[in-house]
Amino acid sequence: MDWQQEISEQLSWHWDHQLRPRLVGLTDAEYFWEPAPDTWSVRPRGTSTAQMQAGSGDFTIDFGFPEPDPAPVTTIAWRLGHIIVGVFGARIGNHFGGPSIDYESFAYAGTAAQALDQLDSMYRAWMQGVGSLDADDLARPCGPSEGHYADRSMATLVLHINREVIHHGAEIALLRDLYLRAGA
Repeated sequence: MDWQQEISEQLSWHWDHQLRPRLVGLTDAEYFWEPAPDTWSVRPRGTSTAQMQAGSGDFTIDFGFPEPDPAPVTTIAWRLGHIIVGVFGARIGNHFGGPSIDYESFAYAGTAAQALDQLDSMYRAWMQGVGSLDADDLARPCGPSEGHYADRSMATLVLHINREVIHHGAEIALLRDLYLRAGA
C-alpha cells in the first residue's frame, strides 16, 4: 500500500469534491455573519470585545484562554482563519520550510476573497509538503514543535490535519446553509 498516496488523497478528494466547491461565491456578508450572540470572528482591529485578540494587520481574530465553557459559536471568517493559521500555516512552517506562522503574527483577511486566496495558498503548500514525504518521513516522530503529537508519527499528524480540515470545512458548509435560510 502507498500510504503517502492514501493520506494525500484523503484530503485532496475532500478538497476537490466537497470543501472547495462549497466555498465558491462566498460573500463578505456570509464571511462575517454572526449566527449567535457573543460569536467569535475576525474583526477590524480595536473592535473586538473578546477576552483576547490576535493578528498583525488591520484585522484580528477573537480568542479566550482558557476557552470559555461553552465555547462561543464562530463565524466563517474565524473558522477560515483557524484552518489557514492553526491547521495549515503553523505546520507548513514547522515541517516543510515555510515561514513561521502563528495567530499573533498573521495578517487576517478583511474580505472573503482574500481569505479564500490565503486558504488556497496554504492548502497548496500543505499538499506539496505532504507530497514530499516518503515512507521513512511518515514514520518519524513529529518533534517538539507539535506538543502532544511530538512522539507521534508524521502520518498521525497528517491524518489529524486532514480531520481538522474536513471537520471545520463541514462547519463552514453548515454556516453557509444556515445563512442562506436565515435571510440575513
